[in-house]
Amino acid sequence: MSERQLISSGSEFEQRIGYSRAVVDGDYVFVSGTTGYDYRTMHISSDVVEQAEQCFRNIEAALAEAGSGIERIVRVTYILPDRADFEPCWPVLARWLGNVRPAATMLVAGLMDEAMKIEIQVTARA
Repeated sequence: MSERQLISSGSEFEQRIGYSRAVVDGDYVFVSGTTGYDYRTMHISSDVVEQAEQCFRNIEAALAEAGSGIERIVRVTYILPDRADFEPCWPVLARWLGNVRPAATMLVAGLMDEAMKIEIQVTARA
């Protein structure tokens, strides 16, 4: 049985709600739904494309801490409150995942805060 490794971004929500930014379990890294907050400044852009870029920077940092990387992503889920915001993000998604080509799902759903325009969750190989 493998030991789980919990990874934190330092966000206050992880402690308050009871989750981890990422969990390494066996051969996989499960990265929680990640929004466009810059965790160093706790600032979030009002632009969905900038939020998507920040999501991937946050995901990349969590994966690096887990000993993995963007190139090891096998599954991605995009969640957006406004379906019209998805297509403007395509160039960002293609730049980060175009060579990786993971299985993908896009959902339209409300997010925790109206400032959040996109949330991205990934599963990667450890």
